[in-house]
Amino acid sequence: MSRYDSRSGDPTSYRDRRSDSGLGAPTGFGGSVQHSSSNRRDHDDGGSPKRNLSLDGLPHFEKNFYIESPAVRAMTDAEVNEYRQQREITVEGRDIPKPVKTFQDAGFPEYVMQEITKAGFTEPTPIQSQGWPMALKGRDLIGIAETGSGKTLAYLLPAIVHVNAQPILDPGDGPIVLVLAPTRELAVQIQQEATKFGASSRIKSTCIYGGVPKGPQVRDLQKGVEIVIATPGRLIDMLESNHTNLQRVTYLVLDEADRMLDMGFDPQLRKIVSQIRPDRQTLYWSATWPKEVEQLARKFLYNPYKVIIGSEDLKANHAIRQYVDIVSEKQKYDKLVKLLEDIMDGSRILIFMDTKKGCDQITRQLRMDGWPALSIHGDKSQAERDWVLSEFKSGKSPIMTATDVAARGLDVKDVKYVINYDFPGSLEDYVHRIGRTGRAGAKGTAYTFFTAANARFAKELIAILEEAGQKVSPELAAMGRGAPPLPSGPRGFQDRGRGYGSSRPWS
Repeated sequence: MSRYDSRSGDPTSYRDRRSDSGLGAPTGFGGSVQHSSSNRRDHDDGGSPKRNLSLDGLPHFEKNFYIESPAVRAMTDAEVNEYRQQREITVEGRDIPKPVKTFQDAGFPEYVMQEITKAGFTEPTPIQSQGWPMALKGRDLIGIAETGSGKTLAYLLPAIVHVNAQPILDPGDGPIVLVLAPTRELAVQIQQEATKFGASSRIKSTCIYGGVPKGPQVRDLQKGVEIVIATPGRLIDMLESNHTNLQRVTYLVLDEADRMLDMGFDPQLRKIVSQIRPDRQTLYWSATWPKEVEQLARKFLYNPYKVIIGSEDLKANHAIRQYVDIVSEKQKYDKLVKLLEDIMDGSRILIFMDTKKGCDQITRQLRMDGWPALSIHGDKSQAERDWVLSEFKSGKSPIMTATDVAARGLDVKDVKYVINYDFPGSLEDYVHRIGRTGRAGAKGTAYTFFTAANARFAKELIAILEEAGQKVSPELAAMGRGAPPLPSGPRGFQDRGRGYGSSRPWS
């Protein structure tokens, strides 16, 4: 029996979620209550502002579940440092736990371990290795890691442990775990993982997002769910309509916080978090660390751990080969077709556009020219978006055009190529777009059309290419120095034969 299972034997306050029914439903917030590790001895000032603690009438709750395994305890400081250096793990904070090298070291309950085994995972990713013991200790956590790093399970598995330690839900109770995400697609994918890993302990979850009828979501909330994954706008709608409340939330996750701020969700996030008890545990995830993201973290978190995988500086996944072609706007479509003729082998190809209109126009033109393309963007109904994603994932339509709505959180295995038909409005979005390929240890390739209108991004783009070990074409280097752009020849990316970032012999 796992060390996290010991509380489930108390039928007066905690439910054995693997049984067919809850035992001894507690009253109010939770009947008989365990004293929580949420007391302040776990914290110090740490340079973080103290939360305004108003806990009158709120029960204590369990949130510190971590017991160091003998194997982890035996690691010397030198071994810990070597392990972190090899995996590019940087940590900040007080009393930082050592990383875990294996799933067994994390000490997850057997029902979670069964799901890990079933999924075929062999070892924790770097963010999981360091993030799990941090999250299981009940402290606030800032995690900075690129997309595809395994961060979803870095917060979901501790969330499942957290839920199983809390009093069961009474009628009218809101969720115990709240995960906020910027887009519908990401929210749905998080719920799929929550369902998979929470099923064995009978943890219920639901996904709350706009663009679809409220009815099914309202019914889920009224039945009672332990985990809610939501986009900010629809969640506020549900709260204002009294379909749920956040009084039971003790584990809060903000996933892709940088993207939520980019999308203007700052006021909604503040409104939501203000309704959650101040001694909650908060996990704050971001792929980048601009000042706006840091400022919001200071507002929401108390004395957090901070774990960085790689660097805080913006950089691309090194498993992705990047090509940049200097073009004029009118050359783009012909160059796209020539590129597709070169690379089309049945693999999934994701093409990014700036606008919904452009997305539809290029998709229509591709289909007229015989290419199996579909499009996804914010004006599509949720049913149509789900269908397009299904067709793309299954390979029935291996080409998908998209606006940035799909740039983050889109978890489609085996996307081999990403094409930036239009260059995005920021380097952060560039990194996240190309991050749809090269996931989970796979290799990927990204192609980008770069026009004179994008010249202001040239210098920063060059820095990203050079950091990732990619060669920079003379044309792009000249733009980076402020010279006027010279569009490439009619074959565009065929210039790769000269060695700009590729060893493939292009005809």
